[in-house]
Amino acid sequence: MASDTPKRAMVIVAHPDDAEFTMAGTVARWAAAGCAVCYVVCTRGDRGSNDPNMTPWALARIRDAEQREAAAILGVQEVVILGYPDGTLEPTLELRRDLTREIRRFRPEVVLTGDPTVRFYGDGYLNHPDHRAAASAALDAVFPSAETRYIFPELLAEGLEPHRVRSVYIHGALEPNTWVDIAPAIETKIRALQAHRSQVEAASVAAWVRHMAEQEGRPRGLSAAEAYRVITINGGEE
Repeated sequence: MASDTPKRAMVIVAHPDDAEFTMAGTVARWAAAGCAVCYVVCTRGDRGSNDPNMTPWALARIRDAEQREAAAILGVQEVVILGYPDGTLEPTLELRRDLTREIRRFRPEVVLTGDPTVRFYGDGYLNHPDHRAAASAALDAVFPSAETRYIFPELLAEGLEPHRVRSVYIHGALEPNTWVDIAPAIETKIRALQAHRSQVEAASVAAWVRHMAEQEGRPRGLSAAEAYRVITINGGEE
């Protein structure tokens, strides 16, 4: 089980609300313990509605505000929304460069993201292609791009020196090796997810969060947990 709290952590996801559905318990615990956390959200979530009376422009403004409210509940220090098109995100070199820029700027010890290899979970959920694209670009940005001087040399011209991330926490991996006890933060996670009012219904999502946390904690005898595949690539060295 994970007990170490990094000094700086970055969460990289595709959409507003992705982090709250998955990693917000860990974020809340780390932030409360003094970790500086930065969110990087690749899209504005502007396609996340089938309401014919809702425009993508209006929805983007709503979801931007919801994400910042959720982040404030969790204690997240900074939110960066890159603004890529929602629904058609791809792990391009442009996206990798933009994520490399944010990693070199914020200089996190740990990066949290999803698992780009998982296409479906069980018999009832297909993993969104944007989730896979964001996670794939995030891992490529961590290594090799963020720590290799002459990948994206234009970032050097911006004053952004290479940075070595210590480890990545991959949520949603089918073979996790680390469990974070989120029982002390479960209500904070629920409140943060409920801030995404355009996407969730408050009562039902609370029950869902508790159920998922119980499911993830059960293999380690925890009442509520978030499970990760943790890969340590630099042993704490920058």
